[in-house]
Amino acid sequence: MTGPSSAPFDSKLFLANVSQRPGVYRMIGADGEVLYVGKARNLKNRLTTYFVGKAQAAKTMAMVSQVANVEVTVTASETEALLLEYNLIKRHRPRFNVTLRDDKSFPYLYVTTEDEYPRISFYRGSRKLPGRFFGPYPNARATRETILLLQKLFLLRPCSDSFFANRSRPCLQHQIKRCSGPCVRLISPEEYRQDLNDAIKVLEGKGAELIDDLAQRMEQASQELEFEKAARLRDQINGIKAIHSTQSVTRNATEDIDAVALVSHGSDHCVSIVFVRGGRNLGSSNFFPKPGIAEAGELLSGFLAQYYLGREAPGEILINEQIEDADTLEQALSERMERSVRIRPNVRGVRARWLEMARTNAELGVKMRRATEATSVEQLQAMQEVFNLPNPPARIECFDISHTMGERTVASCVVFGPDGPIKSDYRRFNIEGIAGGDDYGAMRQALSRRYARIKKGEAPTPDVLLIDGGPGQLAQATEVLQQLEIDNVLIAGVAKGADRRPGQERLFLPGHELPTLLPPDSPALHLIQRVRDEAHRFAITGHRARRGKARTQSVLETVPGLGPRKRRELLRQFGGLQGVSRAGIDDLAKVHGIGRKLAQSIYDTLHANG
Repeated sequence: MTGPSSAPFDSKLFLANVSQRPGVYRMIGADGEVLYVGKARNLKNRLTTYFVGKAQAAKTMAMVSQVANVEVTVTASETEALLLEYNLIKRHRPRFNVTLRDDKSFPYLYVTTEDEYPRISFYRGSRKLPGRFFGPYPNARATRETILLLQKLFLLRPCSDSFFANRSRPCLQHQIKRCSGPCVRLISPEEYRQDLNDAIKVLEGKGAELIDDLAQRMEQASQELEFEKAARLRDQINGIKAIHSTQSVTRNATEDIDAVALVSHGSDHCVSIVFVRGGRNLGSSNFFPKPGIAEAGELLSGFLAQYYLGREAPGEILINEQIEDADTLEQALSERMERSVRIRPNVRGVRARWLEMARTNAELGVKMRRATEATSVEQLQAMQEVFNLPNPPARIECFDISHTMGERTVASCVVFGPDGPIKSDYRRFNIEGIAGGDDYGAMRQALSRRYARIKKGEAPTPDVLLIDGGPGQLAQATEVLQQLEIDNVLIAGVAKGADRRPGQERLFLPGHELPTLLPPDSPALHLIQRVRDEAHRFAITGHRARRGKARTQSVLETVPGLGPRKRRELLRQFGGLQGVSRAGIDDLAKVHGIGRKLAQSIYDTLHANG
């Protein structure tokens, strides 16, 4: 790749030599910034539209005026160009491209099918683990509700492997009839596997087929006088029928479908996706893409590429507008998923109703977004006045500290922009090496780690830095930024009032002895409270997770070579961890599967931590 030229860009000379083959082009600014990435079936024809012919839209003209160079990559096909475009946009995040601002990871339901007693659980992240994933679900609540339903119907275990491996008696889930007690083998692996397969059929949308199968098994159990088993199968049939009766179901439809609708009002755009899995409507999610230089027609195409090339695509994607490159995108998704993926703009029947539902959600999303943006602008302008800034702040960071009596201290950093929280930029810091309860030291460590990275250019510098605390915490922040020679950030401490009630917050600023008090109805105060509360939520969530992990992890899990089966056998032989701790090396070595070397390691670990 060549660097930007210092000479003015000669579009005529460039167009005279550019290829007519498919490929990807990159508009480069004078400072080397990638302004825009696009794909083309014919590079010469597409690039000519930017520099020759009728006047372009205002955004396009603004971009072209900044172009110092254009780089092209010729590809073998349109599909290859589409994939390369997606990767380049993901890498460079050009400011004139359509930007999918909400690129959160959707939740999945994960089944560990390779275990003797598989677990069903909530999951986010890479789907490279062994087992099966079902989803994506529109939100965490829908996922957890599905898990709860499957627990009630099929009594599958939701517990972690470490918890499962160290049980000597059934837990509360078994007592309230949400689990069949596989941890203590109250159910055979074969019977449990049957329940798991039945649950998977429900997740696959094969409820009608399963009901017929369960009815046959119920009749057989009755004939064999196994009335308890027959009653349980009857309850499962009724439960599955109840699920189907409360959701929108398409007859004979088992495929997975997404209905995607784009609605635009001026410069505001909302894309709503209705998730349909196995013929059942699981809910929807809204996205608000930044349009770049794309018009509304191109925006949907850009959104679909960025969204589905980075996620698992369903078998059918319904859209409310025609897009030019539907065939290319279909081919790329089908190759990536190794199965057929169809993009359909014109549909009828229940599919049309799903698409109309998505359009209605998008309409509502735009209206709510515009109302929220109006409030956000007012709040940022008010903050500009309170802090005497030259412009409304474009980036706000806030830090908070959370611990329990000094245990497992966690610091949080949340980031807000003109559009609200920027959750992809949130960070947590596990605080180590300080005295328990030293909030000043914790704040200093977190700020030093964060702003050393900002100094290196790894993250943008904020306009405003809020610290949850008073003059002491503010002094730590001021000293850290002075040492790092970062002097273009306004720092403010946010301290709660005397009785810690909202509206009584005091703002401490460097160089001001007395705190600043804002009226309770101040828009600036409302924004500060929102950012501070989010930092507190993020900190305490991280602290509780860290503390819970430390408290639930058995010391036996830290012994190298001691797996779940051997841990369970040890606990059974000695009646619990306390009995294992009192055992000698010879006693430990007598347990099945525990040799003398491992017994020595167990003994050393327990007594080193005791």
